[in-house]
Amino acid sequence: MSNLKMFETEFAGRKLIVKTGELALQTNGSCLVQYGDTAVLATAVMSPESRDGIDYFPLMVEYAEKMYAAGKIKGSRFIKRENRPSDEAILTGRMIDRGLRPLFDQAMRRDVQVILTVLAHDGENDPDIPAMIASSIALDISNIPFNGPLAGIRIGRINNEWVINPTMLARTKSELNLVFSATKDRVMMIDADANDLNEEIIYEAFEFGLKHSRKIVEFIEQIKREIGKEKAAIPANDICPEDLDDNQKESAVEIKKVQDEIKTFILEKLDKFLFNIPRGSKNERKHLLHELKDLAENYLLDKQIGKDKRKKIMEFFDSFIEEQITLAIIKNEKRVDGRKLNQIRPLSSFVGLLPRVHGSGLFNRGETQVLSIVTLGAPGDVQTVETMEPEYKKRYMHHYNFPPFSTGEAYPLKGTGRREIGHGALAEKALEPMLPSKEDFPYTIRVVSEVLGSNGSSSMGSTCGSTLALLDAGVPLKKPVGGIAMGLASTKDEEYKILTDLQDLEDGDGGMDFKITGTRDGLTAIQMDTKTAGLTLEIIKKTLAQGREALNQVLDVLQQTISEPRKELSPFAPRIKTIKIHPDKIRELIGPGGKVINKIIADTGVSIDIEEDGSVFVTSNNADGMTKALAIIESIIQEAELGKTYLGQVVKLFDFGAVVEIFPGTEGLVHISEITDRERVMDINKYLKEGQEVKVKVIKIDPDTGKIGLSIKKA
Repeated sequence: MSNLKMFETEFAGRKLIVKTGELALQTNGSCLVQYGDTAVLATAVMSPESRDGIDYFPLMVEYAEKMYAAGKIKGSRFIKRENRPSDEAILTGRMIDRGLRPLFDQAMRRDVQVILTVLAHDGENDPDIPAMIASSIALDISNIPFNGPLAGIRIGRINNEWVINPTMLARTKSELNLVFSATKDRVMMIDADANDLNEEIIYEAFEFGLKHSRKIVEFIEQIKREIGKEKAAIPANDICPEDLDDNQKESAVEIKKVQDEIKTFILEKLDKFLFNIPRGSKNERKHLLHELKDLAENYLLDKQIGKDKRKKIMEFFDSFIEEQITLAIIKNEKRVDGRKLNQIRPLSSFVGLLPRVHGSGLFNRGETQVLSIVTLGAPGDVQTVETMEPEYKKRYMHHYNFPPFSTGEAYPLKGTGRREIGHGALAEKALEPMLPSKEDFPYTIRVVSEVLGSNGSSSMGSTCGSTLALLDAGVPLKKPVGGIAMGLASTKDEEYKILTDLQDLEDGDGGMDFKITGTRDGLTAIQMDTKTAGLTLEIIKKTLAQGREALNQVLDVLQQTISEPRKELSPFAPRIKTIKIHPDKIRELIGPGGKVINKIIADTGVSIDIEEDGSVFVTSNNADGMTKALAIIESIIQEAELGKTYLGQVVKLFDFGAVVEIFPGTEGLVHISEITDRERVMDINKYLKEGQEVKVKVIKIDPDTGKIGLSIKKA
């Protein structure tokens, strides 16, 4: 505890407090970040040795929500322990990962794990922003090689005013939710949803946010200067040049010399094997690159170089090919499939492909092919989401599936992965602002996008497929939504070109995957990750402008296929009737222990959902069942009208009169003076019997008690 250090700054009117040297002391770096009363523990650990047999940097970023952080116990009757992370936690973890990853040396092969644990949540300050900041601090003060600092910030727009880190309540009033991570002058990651805002406004949000995030970068730099450890020097192979013996040094020089020879050999053949197949398929390019690699290895065989050394020499191949593709784009505006930099691959779309389903749409862009299917359900089919935050219900769900055959591969089908959850959530965000209100369209809506072919942004294909399927299902979208993925080719000298419609070999070092969704008038979602040192504001501005041109082309194709929602729902979709009742009648409709409502459901086969304001939704696939259920409900909820005549049933007799039920649950009193006007009634049993049907007229309704007076003689 003697090493406790505390740092503090103000961020958007709230204190941001950082504590180090107190918790998780066996890590390479750790800190506790508190924002308001939300607290996140960040830990960073690096393995002592490289992992053998891998060709990627093994970074793991995990975001863990704890129910105790919000003073809650898990709602399940059987499982009270946190187990699988929620979709929301997975999405937050992915978002943090996307910002951190480019700031590591990608040649490193030591495992690095960053875990963000939410220890306290105040219900106002979302833990994701303090978690992003905490992850950077833990890495920056550790000995792990990391090119930070990195700040996280959220920008909202409420009543045309910019708001930094709006509270969770304020976000419900915001037309923009822009989250990004940034270094001092560059944006590393973007995750945004917007209510159809135009690109100029969204660009202003980046300008505003980048200016205010610099303060946090400077704050982290101050912490790093004061307590940061010296960074470990870790070459890619974990061997320092000075540790090599003379034979190893000679071998390294020889490998470099032979690699230079092979690069020259490859460059002479690159046009034939890479740039001479316009409109060629991804598999064709893969096949030709394999041929080229085989030629290079045969070149080494001719030089009588052994297997192990050949393998070492050829490690450069993939990155070299990516580098040449980047240079071809920047120097000659030359893409591997012959397209112009702002050109989209061939587009086509179709609707109504499948029988029985409630709506379907197929979207094709080059080799990317997505089939989206809509299912309409009752209001009660909503998904209840339980997290640390207050429980909420989702009436629109988008699920994304990415089977192995979509990339021509064969491997076992497993559970839904982080990537599938992330892509599904992005398409969900894209469409959500354009969905009709529950009052206009009370259905629960589920869309499933099946990726049948993938070569570049199947998530944007899912967005387009969802629009087609929803319109085919008769869902009255406010506007159609399209999506496009923008790419980047850039060098360390800061030369760059922006690419429309990113595909396979174009997503190498110096690239970005900048996904944009929107309508004709504005954007609804953005998601970006990059393999650069970050995007300047200039690159963001140009990408948004070039993306708008592409988005309009995509929307043209969608609207040529289906321009408006179907007038009629599928005959296989359920029908919903909405009845408005007085909230006081809800108890009567439900009955003791649900007896009344459950009997209606059992007798008619409908489903019934009731809301607190008295809205009753009756859902059925059977017209007769619907008619019968509505009649029963009407009989239960109807209220007596003054002056109206009813056929009632005598339920009880007294000396002074009879109680008559005029419809289920509603009774009134016939006083003996209101039975007949021919004579004075001395014995009520001479005129009425229990169970007897009689015509009665409502002659009085007490305004205070609601008691009803009935008359037989006036009926």
